[in-house]
Amino acid sequence: METKTNLKKKKTIKVAAAQLSPVFLNKTATIKKALDAILEAGKNGSKLIVFPEAFLSGYPDWVWSIPANKTEQLNNLYVKLVESSVSIPDDTTEQLCKAAKNAKINVVMGLNETNSETSNASLYNTILYIGETGKILGKHRKLVPTNCERLIWAQGNGNTLEAYETSIGKIGGLICWENFMPLARNAIYESGTQIYVAPTWDKGANWLGTVQHIAREGGVFLISCCMPLHINDLPEELKKIYVKGKEWISTGNSCIVNPNGKIIAGPLDSKEGIIYADINLQEIIAAKRKFDAVGHYSRPEVFNFSVNVT
Repeated sequence: METKTNLKKKKTIKVAAAQLSPVFLNKTATIKKALDAILEAGKNGSKLIVFPEAFLSGYPDWVWSIPANKTEQLNNLYVKLVESSVSIPDDTTEQLCKAAKNAKINVVMGLNETNSETSNASLYNTILYIGETGKILGKHRKLVPTNCERLIWAQGNGNTLEAYETSIGKIGGLICWENFMPLARNAIYESGTQIYVAPTWDKGANWLGTVQHIAREGGVFLISCCMPLHINDLPEELKKIYVKGKEWISTGNSCIVNPNGKIIAGPLDSKEGIIYADINLQEIIAAKRKFDAVGHYSRPEVFNFSVNVT
């Protein structure tokens, strides 16, 4: 007869957040870093690895600093961003799928996605989901790019607000400040998400408080992953837009949170690395005994909720 300890051990899953810097606007070099990280996490026994927002091939932080009237500079940077972006599917996603299969690990990748269904000239801020068998499960396009980001990314729509069945449970999530949208969160909860992924550019105490709240509100394990970005990671033309002496554009602060809102790994600050945590999905059931936002607390006779998926 198996002991309780053995039974608990069998239900434990290792997950990972890859707090890595892209090789800025260089898709070939950045995908190599991603493939290496996938294989490393797989060797370390992880069944899921989550990458930062827009990891392929860089978050366009210049939107917060370069004035809109600098047309030539902005045009040049946008062309480079599109050229270093991904279509789904393409050769880049094929490499990711192959690595996921070889490492037997589920992969969640943040990327700049071209609108390959039409012009190939507009971009979405996208999460790509890949299963451990190497198959693309789906994608989510950020619903509302935040503030100045709207100069770069188009808006996603409701048909990508989903969670995906994987070998380790249902995985779903939102990108950065989408996580402030109560109805978007509710859609992710209603989809049955157990492991909630939050690729992000935000970091710091306020953000950590947000992801802890979401984990507790949704009764989910949450993986927040943000890229660290040092001034020396940027090309010379972009170094000039920051205040002299500034070193870290982004410090990362990636973390993993349990359904009670407790940080169980990280936050990792001002360096690259892969953080790991062991999770047990039974903790979700235990947490939802008291509060289940889309279960016994949902009150469908009082509130109506639906998502327009067209």
